[in-house]
Amino acid sequence: MARGLYTASKLKHDHQKSRWSDGKYKRRMLKLREKSDPLEGAAQARGIVLEKVGIEAKQPNSAIRKCVKIQLIKNGRQITAFAVGDGAINFIDEHDEVMVEGIGGRMGRSYGDIPGVRYKVILVNNVSLNELVRGRKEKPVR
Repeated sequence: MARGLYTASKLKHDHQKSRWSDGKYKRRMLKLREKSDPLEGAAQARGIVLEKVGIEAKQPNSAIRKCVKIQLIKNGRQITAFAVGDGAINFIDEHDEVMVEGIGGRMGRSYGDIPGVRYKVILVNNVSLNELVRGRKEKPVR
């Protein structure tokens, strides 16, 4: 390590170079999270429903979680989103426009016992899915 009178710039440069060996720094600088994220760093995204799917819950639970396969409008990527609520899947049809957001697992991961599902549906044809499930609003006929 340099110790001379004019070594501050060399120390600074060396420190900057050594930061690249830190994995978290590297991922942040290269924006790898945004690149791998289907929502591209956004909180929410719109998509078109391709099909309804039932996903089996992880052990020890035994259930079929109702999900939908969605193609995002912004980049064409396909994701799977969970339909939250009792009977919520009945309000979602194929070719509906839905809004999705992260499901709330830590660091963008899946939540609870639903394997591989990271997103949840919040709007169906610009009407809140929660309001539809509770019976306060009706789904518009397109």
